[in-house]
Amino acid sequence: MIYGYARVSTKGQARDGNSLEGQTSALQEAGAEIIYHDSYTGCSTHRPELDKLLSVLQPGDTLMVTKLDRFARSLYQGAQLIENLTEKEVTIHVLNLGVMNNTPTGKLIRNLMLGIAEFERDMIKERTSEGKAIAREKGIRVDGRPEKNIPLPLFRDFVKKQKDGEMTVAECCAVLNISRSTWYKKLSEQ
Repeated sequence: MIYGYARVSTKGQARDGNSLEGQTSALQEAGAEIIYHDSYTGCSTHRPELDKLLSVLQPGDTLMVTKLDRFARSLYQGAQLIENLTEKEVTIHVLNLGVMNNTPTGKLIRNLMLGIAEFERDMIKERTSEGKAIAREKGIRVDGRPEKNIPLPLFRDFVKKQKDGEMTVAECCAVLNISRSTWYKKLSEQ
């Protein structure tokens, strides 16, 4: 059986050929019969669909991904995963690199590419941190959304309506355009 695995860091990611749709299309064209999808950052170890896929792979199966960084973003994680799968006699086919195996050349290429993917991820994190620090220095808010400023009398009117059973918390939040967590935070401040 030929399985495909597609992953994006966020549901909105759709650049550099990394969208779920783009990956799925490439995997189908290459012969993947069943495709699993995840929307989790590559540094996250919790990827439920990958975990499901790994549990169904049998000797003789092929696991196909479009790029190595869709599969693993750290050298250690990727090398360990590929090693475990090849020992289980599962073939790993990375569409832009070829077949991963346990030959000395295969291991060298795999480790070089995983090292580059890890370096790239670390550089992205570093640039993001630098950009946020510069924005903070300029007084630009970068962490979270700005707090909603709701006049206290208005908020109290909605609290009364909710307590009197005229409206639910969800209805009050919708009208005030705030989240439930903001509702309860403001409520505790009263």
